Amino acid sequence: MNFLITGGAGFIGHHLANRLVALGEHVRVLDDLSAGDPASLDERVLFTRGDVRDAPKLWTLLHSIDCVYHLAAKVSVPQSVLYPRDYNDINVGGTVTLMEAMRAVGTRRVVLASSAAIYGDQKRQPVDEAVVPQLLTPYAVSKFAAEHYVFTLGAHYGVETVALRIFNAYGPGQALPPAYPPVVPQVIQQVVSGGTVVLFGNGRQTRDYVYIDDVVTALIEAGRRTGIDHQVINVGSGTEASVDQLVREVETVTGRNAHILRNEQQSGGVARLMADLDKAHSLLDYSPSTTLAQGLQRTITLDARFQRFLQPDRLPSGK
Repeated sequence: MNFLITGGAGFIGHHLANRLVALGEHVRVLDDLSAGDPASLDERVLFTRGDVRDAPKLWTLLHSIDCVYHLAAKVSVPQSVLYPRDYNDINVGGTVTLMEAMRAVGTRRVVLASSAAIYGDQKRQPVDEAVVPQLLTPYAVSKFAAEHYVFTLGAHYGVETVALRIFNAYGPGQALPPAYPPVVPQVIQQVVSGGTVVLFGNGRQTRDYVYIDDVVTALIEAGRRTGIDHQVINVGSGTEASVDQLVREVETVTGRNAHILRNEQQSGGVARLMADLDKAHSLLDYSPSTTLAQGLQRTITLDARFQRFLQPDRLPSGK
């Protein structure tokens, strides 16, 4: 099959692209490199630098494409509060532009990478796809709007549409921006480097941390399966861990002690968030296979940024 991945040089995108070409598929990637790195892509991936709102470029790239994975988006929750217009322009406007381009070219299938941020604060856990969303941030609003545009325009344009609500994905190669970094690589970086782990809230808030290989497996199945048009599907690990548990797991895997600074005056986000995976099991035959401990070990082992801090510990005595 022929695939186009928007945002394909980013964290999830490059893992997906590389797995697909390893399976013998043909993959094109469009990325503006605001957060991605083309060096992370397999040489067999055809990379184009560009904006997902650039309709002429999309028309060119979409020819002969069987399925689009739409991952291009701005993804920082706190940053979206500061720059809501940017998040609307890219996350919503980019989605509409893509759907219009697919109509023009005749591409008939799209898988949208959506987000569990849509759920917000839910009393009942694990959370399933049928609950009423609590849209607490502009980022959540933008992803929910993207879902509705994909489904609505897909119905009008004859495009098969699937949205995967991805929970807290992590793994090797995840970007660590200086502002608003993702929690898992930030905790690992601070622990292995001897820095300070700053924890907001009481540390008991939980998240569903899902390893990147499991996310990619779900995406690939969503691109292949028939009979799942117009479906929203959770992708997570099906387990929850508190922020305090995450730090302890990183300490165990690395053999280092964390220096922790707690800021309970600043919110750590919603109290709990965990994926109900019944729909993913039934529609995608999805069963995540990586525990948090295993995923952290693989992340640390496969990411050179972390290994450079740990490697001296492994040198023979006296060296």
